[in-house]
Amino acid sequence: MRTARQVVDYSLQKRAVLRELLAGRVGTYDVCDASPYLKNAARFHGEPTEERCPICRSENLIHVHYIYGDELKQSAGQARTLAELPALAMTLREFQVFVVEVCLGCDWNHLVEQFLLGRDGLAEGGSESGAVGGMTAPGAGSAQERRREAQR
Repeated sequence: MRTARQVVDYSLQKRAVLRELLAGRVGTYDVCDASPYLKNAARFHGEPTEERCPICRSENLIHVHYIYGDELKQSAGQARTLAELPALAMTLREFQVFVVEVCLGCDWNHLVEQFLLGRDGLAEGGSESGAVGGMTAPGAGSAQERRREAQR
């Protein structure tokens, strides 16, 4: 996959929600509220994970990738499989990806992370060294890439 940049991880927020739930300040119905559209997106476009649901502990979580961007026009807001993202990253200048985890058993859902993809993040040399699992780690690029990111 092309260079992911401006990665925002929501794991601390997830821990805070789970802590509130375990303390009894938030009810299960408040956090297990996945819409039918999100559940269908998880069934047909989701990527299964090995991580168990933190609420029901009986099902594995599914990651759904939603894409947004000006160049997407009517495709903005659609769920895409992980395999479709590299092709989009090569054809579009820039778009944002939101990753949501969903449990089909108890309807738990939470935003996991968001990041930018697209051609604007490519280095002038076009190298993608430092990629881990096909995705380049943030901050693993050249000094010129880091300066460009800092200017944004």
